Amino acid sequence: MYSELVTVERNWVAVVADYVALTKPRIIVLLAITAYCAMVVAHGGLPGIGLTVVTLVGLALSTGGAHAVNMWYDRDIDKVMRRTKMRPVAAGRMAPANALVFGIVVELVSFVGMGLLVNWVAALCSLSGFLFYVFIYTIWLKRRTPQNIVIGGAAGAFPPLVGWAAVTGHLGIAAWLMFLIIFLWTPPHFWSLALYKQEDYKRAGIPMMPVVRGEQVTKRQSLGYSIVLLLASVLLYWTHVVTLVYLVVAVLLGVTFIGYNVYLIRESAPEVTWAKRTFKFSLIYMTAIFFAMVVAVHH
Repeated sequence: MYSELVTVERNWVAVVADYVALTKPRIIVLLAITAYCAMVVAHGGLPGIGLTVVTLVGLALSTGGAHAVNMWYDRDIDKVMRRTKMRPVAAGRMAPANALVFGIVVELVSFVGMGLLVNWVAALCSLSGFLFYVFIYTIWLKRRTPQNIVIGGAAGAFPPLVGWAAVTGHLGIAAWLMFLIIFLWTPPHFWSLALYKQEDYKRAGIPMMPVVRGEQVTKRQSLGYSIVLLLASVLLYWTHVVTLVYLVVAVLLGVTFIGYNVYLIRESAPEVTWAKRTFKFSLIYMTAIFFAMVVAVHH
């Protein structure tokens, strides 16, 4: 009897773990950081705890729902990629319909909850991110063009809009610049990953830039985006929502990111050391530049 109870408990734990995995929690954390930092900048200080919790939970549900629908749709290609073959649906641990229904339900809860408890502008921004990720990126672009992550990557840039709108009820220039920072950061971030995972993408038939255009074209385009990213990031200073401290940090981070991409160009296949380093630094960059906004916010 005891062993049966233990088995049931373990089964439930495994099921819950799979539903959590559907949402891609590590990505949610990074998106939530950008949204919260936008809230702080918009408020000119720390926003109320209640508003913060409701906004971030709503955003987490929305992005988690989008990721769940993505895993439902991409289950065929996830099965053949080493990086994704153990995902719940691809591995056969969860019925595809369950993932789809879960994703839609949590998005509906997010939209209604944010609309009623935060405001409808924030709710619409969150819903827009969900729809963009599911329909524009996952269903339309991902399997059709090497520009998939360039255009579709805009889905990941919506959280600052959500955070800003949650505090102000509208979208200002600073919010759109935060959107632009993430939008420009996305190609060099994902292409550095694709450079050392390109065999996976080839196997799945996904036309990522390194697979379709080659490594050198990908690296040069990544460098170009990192340069434009530096220029876009410093523009935020002139909106007068952050102090000079932010400008200094943004320049240092931007120049460093450019440096990583320069070294990436100099690296020749089959070595992928700088591709991995660039990918890891891109995560540090995104976290650090948004924290710099918080530290340097105009009160």
